[in-house]
Amino acid sequence: MPMRADEIEDMIRAGIPDARVEITDLAGDGDHYAARVVSESFRGLPRVRQHQKVYETLGGRMGGVLHALQLTTAVPEQGA
Repeated sequence: MPMRADEIEDMIRAGIPDARVEITDLAGDGDHYAARVVSESFRGLPRVRQHQKVYETLGGRMGGVLHALQLTTAVPEQGA
């Protein structure tokens, strides 16, 4: 059974509490999502490590119940 967008968002926020998370269902099928995750905890980390942190919050669901996730990560803008 596919994951719902709110489940993905909740899991990311549970693992990265300060994260701002935006989830988009790319195909309308509950299997192909895009996620934008903004967190201060990403500051100073290379992009690959930022993505790994997000994948870790999903507890191994990538490639299983969560078929595809297009991921964008960022740090908050200064003064935002």
